[in-house]
Amino acid sequence: MGTLERSARRERRLGAFQQAMLMAVVLGGVVLVAATIPNAAQLLRFFPGFKKGARFNYKAKSVLGRLAEKGCIEFVEERGKRYARITEKGEQMLKFETEKVAMAKKRRWDRRWRIVIFDIPERRKSVRSKLRRYMQEYGFVRLQDSVWVYPHDCEDLIALVKASFRIGADVLYLIVERLEHDTHLREHFALPVE
Repeated sequence: MGTLERSARRERRLGAFQQAMLMAVVLGGVVLVAATIPNAAQLLRFFPGFKKGARFNYKAKSVLGRLAEKGCIEFVEERGKRYARITEKGEQMLKFETEKVAMAKKRRWDRRWRIVIFDIPERRKSVRSKLRRYMQEYGFVRLQDSVWVYPHDCEDLIALVKASFRIGADVLYLIVERLEHDTHLREHFALPVE
């Protein structure tokens, strides 16, 4: 279970789920930026709730940090930019995560949709095409060209795919409680229709 999944579960228990989801998406983006861009942590002071002198452990809170600790990815610097690169252990874990999420399909649905949104530049068109093929082969349903939906937890899988394709900042992973007009999705995934 990924960081966003745990965070969402905790916030649901405490209430105010919608606000928590917005903050998780905002903070998730900031953590990713902070992990990849030097001095980006200084940007946090402009976010509500930031306390001067507060310490943030990005390594423990970000998916990339967790994967780096496990040795699944490594950070490399090329031409002044920092990238996450998947390791051999990460490739093995990617296969394992694929199987694990496939097994999760057999479990009861938690009534939350996982949405993957990406905006990959035209100059990386081949990577964009590979990602679309991967999403389709994996079983995601395309809502729009760059918006894909899946009913089960796949956060770690998406993080590994981001590292493997080197598209970290171009892809967002969302957990959504309600999705308008989702009957066709429920039927596609053989989920209970309300």
